Amino acid sequence: MKAFKIPARVCCLVALVVAAFAPLAQADRLKDITSVQGVRNNQLIGYGLVVGLNGTGDDAPFTDQTFANMMTQFGITLPPGVNPDSENVAAVTVSAELPPFSKPGQAIDITVSSIGNADSLRGGTLLMTPLKGADGNTYAVAQGSLVVGGFGASGADGSKITVNVPSVGRIPGGATVERSIPNFFAKGDSLTLNLNYPDFTTARRVAEQINDLMGPDVAQALDATSIRVRAPRDSSQRVSYLSVLENLEVDPAEAKARVIINSRTGTIIIGQNVRVSPAAVTHGGLTVTINENPQVSQPNALSDGDTTVTPQSQVNVQQGDGRMFKFDAGVTLDQLVQAVNQVGAAPGDLMAILEALKQAGALKAELVVI
Repeated sequence: MKAFKIPARVCCLVALVVAAFAPLAQADRLKDITSVQGVRNNQLIGYGLVVGLNGTGDDAPFTDQTFANMMTQFGITLPPGVNPDSENVAAVTVSAELPPFSKPGQAIDITVSSIGNADSLRGGTLLMTPLKGADGNTYAVAQGSLVVGGFGASGADGSKITVNVPSVGRIPGGATVERSIPNFFAKGDSLTLNLNYPDFTTARRVAEQINDLMGPDVAQALDATSIRVRAPRDSSQRVSYLSVLENLEVDPAEAKARVIINSRTGTIIIGQNVRVSPAAVTHGGLTVTINENPQVSQPNALSDGDTTVTPQSQVNVQQGDGRMFKFDAGVTLDQLVQAVNQVGAAPGDLMAILEALKQAGALKAELVVI
């Protein structure tokens, strides 16, 4: 595939054309629905110590070992058998995300979390901690004073109160990037756009929209996720090229018909494309209540009889109001909601109705339980 260059005046003209199409209704920008392959965040993690705590540190053995090792590196040797056992120190993990194209000297935010039994990290200072990537290389170094949103208080009788989470804190700009991560953004004659939500129709529309703007065969949909686009090799031109593409607006395809059920919270989300085939539904239940009222028979004080307990059970059965309603062919979301509301079904009942409709083959949607 041959490389090509785009003159600056063409880029400006393309930008004007994109701006002219901005008012299109229900259109999304490519930057909102796609990402460039290879341009991604990278996770970093490290292990360190937080000092300066007001007696809220931990007493874990690995904390004492880490503290002793640090003192040794500073040329201070603790006497044999002496345990540091400082309540002002806590062992922590430090995590961060390294944004794409980060350069040495830039600052990134970090999150500091206690891994021992520290009560709070409030007021603590993180000592210099290397942050490593999945390959084991150090990409940043963290240090600084923590910002902790939670706090706790305790009394002499053991009562205590905790607000939010005091064992986790953040340091804005607390790490300095020491090494850049290689990327292949400017390599090759093409780049690949990946849809955030795979869809064949959306992928086709993205490729067609780019080809309409840039010329035939510039973009090619590879599958439901990826669209390969020819791009100039020069880095500066590629940046201008992408700035035009990411502001191009495309009408995404309608989402799949889905019903999302969260059984823990009772939340039910029904998509707009959900349809129901002809079906009749009735939903009601039996309420069974059992009351135990044992009767105690006490003998006369002058007799030789024994105390006996006679069980008496009372069972009540109540039939719920189970009205039947019918779904006609092609019932829409609004009609489905209205029918269920007329019956007065609770969220738990609606879950059972939707699951039964799915098993009967009447619910034309994907049922997702989370």
